[in-house]
Amino acid sequence: MDLHIVIDRNEPLGEQLLRQLRGLIRSGRLATGTQLPPTRLLAQQLGLARQTVAEAYERLTLEQLIEAGRGRGSFVRALPAGEGPRPAATPVRLASAERIAAFQALPVPLLRFADSPLARWDFVGGSPEPALFPHEDWRRHLHAAQRALGQGGAHAPPAGHTALREAIAEHLAFARGVRCTAADVIVTQGAQQAFDLLVRVLAGPGDVVAVESPGYPPVAGLLQAHGARIVPVPVDAQGLVTDALPPEAKLVYTTPAHQFPLGVAMTAARRRALLSWAARTGAIVIEDDYDSEFRFEGQPRDSLQGLDTDGRVAFVGSFSKTLAPSLRLGYVISPPALRDALLNAKHLADVHGPSLLQHALARFMAEGNYRKHLRRCVAEYARRRERLMAGFADTLAPWLRLLPAEAGFHQAALFMPGLAIDGTQLAALARRVDVGLYPLQAMGAQQDGLLMGFGRIPPEGIEQALGRMAELLGAAA
Repeated sequence: MDLHIVIDRNEPLGEQLLRQLRGLIRSGRLATGTQLPPTRLLAQQLGLARQTVAEAYERLTLEQLIEAGRGRGSFVRALPAGEGPRPAATPVRLASAERIAAFQALPVPLLRFADSPLARWDFVGGSPEPALFPHEDWRRHLHAAQRALGQGGAHAPPAGHTALREAIAEHLAFARGVRCTAADVIVTQGAQQAFDLLVRVLAGPGDVVAVESPGYPPVAGLLQAHGARIVPVPVDAQGLVTDALPPEAKLVYTTPAHQFPLGVAMTAARRRALLSWAARTGAIVIEDDYDSEFRFEGQPRDSLQGLDTDGRVAFVGSFSKTLAPSLRLGYVISPPALRDALLNAKHLADVHGPSLLQHALARFMAEGNYRKHLRRCVAEYARRRERLMAGFADTLAPWLRLLPAEAGFHQAALFMPGLAIDGTQLAALARRVDVGLYPLQAMGAQQDGLLMGFGRIPPEGIEQALGRMAELLGAAA
């Protein structure tokens, strides 16, 4: 271990060493339990006598900052009671203070949820079951991709690995009716980067952007960070209320297949009305198709992009819900008019994505493993959804009403009128009994209710968790 210590030969050497080591420990830069270099090694590194280093270590031991064991070495101790790491430095005056403060004030409720550990039975939304990940197939394709890259394979271009873009275009044409070729696909690091690129290119300070209300908080945060003027547009049982769209909007964000967080699907009439409005006003529509691969009822609905004949829809998808969030792989199907601008923005953002993962995913999809994996996931999530619906129809019927949803692995539940408890209160109580709940109000909903994701809870766990919720609600009522 090399310590950053600078020795000035014009000052007492032992005092310099002691002062700097003491400062490293008290500031927290050397954490509790960190092993210090042996005295002989540190003396060689700094050009000091070994006795000088040994005396500094002895002083630190007397000050209870380090402890030494024969044959074990010297380790940083926990700071004595009443003494902690130095407080943060006094804020300095910055020319960009207003911008910094604006980012610090951004609403990021999902980040707060993500920072909290999952409960034993956690109804977190948008989180797939890790046990369903196809480890063996993925490992095989990852090794093959690694061998290919090791033999001189080039890194992926800004738009993404060609074979992966071809596989995505083929899959979307088959599964979602999207009209595109590989040239229209831009591979991104998750859907969030796709949103970021679209907002960078399309929305500047003061530009009006329409978003669903309630809706997906990270998109609203992006727009606020870029200074756009956000206009919330209500959602009803038919999806986005197109009659409420502001005529001056340059951009519209929507989740038509499975509205986040309410779960409703946009009707065919509303889809046609939205596309007609976009063609008339010249606006671009961002279609977030985040989890429509998991369909449980009825026939698949046409994507907005597949219905679009004017090049107004940017279709965004992700492998975070279908495979694993840790892959950080998503994509945007760009309208022709935006493609070059989005590619330039992508190149400036990260030059290119993770080549190894893109090569592996391309092979995984080309061999049919992705569709096989989706069929397995749909069957498993269908069982969990049935348990959730049965529990709300029985155990929780006096207190909550589950909203219908055709696809995706979350549903929204609304409290019955007159109930003297709200979602935030219930979530706090549920944590005490190891159940994770998420209030709709955190997503901007006016209705009081809960987002009930069932991706992370096995069927038997759903029954136990709903039983505990019923006990809490019964006691509160």
